[in-house]
Amino acid sequence: MGKSLLFSNVLVVDEDGVERIDVLTADGRIEKMGHGLVAKDAQAFDGRGKILMPGFIDIHVHGANGFDVMDADAAALSGIAQALPKEGVTAFVATTMTQTEGRIARAVETAGKYRSADGEAELLGIHLEGPFLSPEQAGAQNPEHFLKPELDLFNHWQALGGGRIRIVTLAPELEGADKFIAGLEASGVIASIGHSAATYEQTVASNAQHVTHLFNQMTAFHHREPGVVGAAMLDSRFRVELIADLIHNHPAAVKLAYQQIGAGRLILITDAMRAKGLGYGNYDLGGQTVVVDETGTRIQTGRLAGSVLTMDRALRNVRDLAQCSLPELAQMSSGNAAAALGLHGKGKIARGMDADLVLMTEALEVELTVCRGEIAFSAN
Repeated sequence: MGKSLLFSNVLVVDEDGVERIDVLTADGRIEKMGHGLVAKDAQAFDGRGKILMPGFIDIHVHGANGFDVMDADAAALSGIAQALPKEGVTAFVATTMTQTEGRIARAVETAGKYRSADGEAELLGIHLEGPFLSPEQAGAQNPEHFLKPELDLFNHWQALGGGRIRIVTLAPELEGADKFIAGLEASGVIASIGHSAATYEQTVASNAQHVTHLFNQMTAFHHREPGVVGAAMLDSRFRVELIADLIHNHPAAVKLAYQQIGAGRLILITDAMRAKGLGYGNYDLGGQTVVVDETGTRIQTGRLAGSVLTMDRALRNVRDLAQCSLPELAQMSSGNAAAALGLHGKGKIARGMDADLVLMTEALEVELTVCRGEIAFSAN
């Protein structure tokens, strides 16, 4: 662990509220909070009234800076973990995509063994996006490799990953999905509905607790068939992911999600792929060529394929559209994700919590990111 950090004259924000108070970290945790704190050996930061928020948690990210989780390479995971703090992300769930069983197995095994180094965003586990998806809602996932939900196969991958698969995106209408979801629930893994052609009734009848990237690759809302979208809005048991890049979703759809679902259930994600941070060009995603330009990230069919969204931009977009409060932004970018994953040491700024912090300007630009007490990014 690095030296202690002392933040003074900062506006501390988490889902519980806003308070001007000093924060002292030590040994990777928040040691003290109070007024007029002094620590001789600490590295001191005068926040000048800037915002100190819990570090962002991205539970759905495929890659960044030229690296992808499906590379099945520890160096690639390190590259992602080093890139994310620039946008305020201090922890993430490494997200796979549909490929052959062997390639998924290698990616899961590699991510399961990976432990983030000091100064990197913490890899919290694995989000298995596919292959238990609907061909009707494939999106950029390759339907050639889609499978019916099989607990034995999942358990094999879970063993390879050292028990670190935390979320599985699947279509609940598929044959065997009920038994599969029950098995996930019994083992403490989040079943998330996504890439699904389920009806409203099928969605509500499932025992899933989570919805993957709302609006995208799921049955849309219709007044005679509300679909997955309608269930996500009406059923309070669902925590709901949202890509707020204003490309995947119209600004009005983002505002609608906030108004109908609320900050208490929304989880901001990026769904970013390896092109994030690299600019326009051609990139690989699951063996498919993705063109990144001003219209987004698209495969040859024109379908969107991940994003290059950063979490800080997602916060700015939601703030500008929904006029939501800073505590609500903290909840949607950190608190809800921590709660979903059962992370009692993350998602808030309080004594004893992990020292995962992001210092931001009033305009929500990242100035400094701290991962487990270590400075991982500084704009200066």
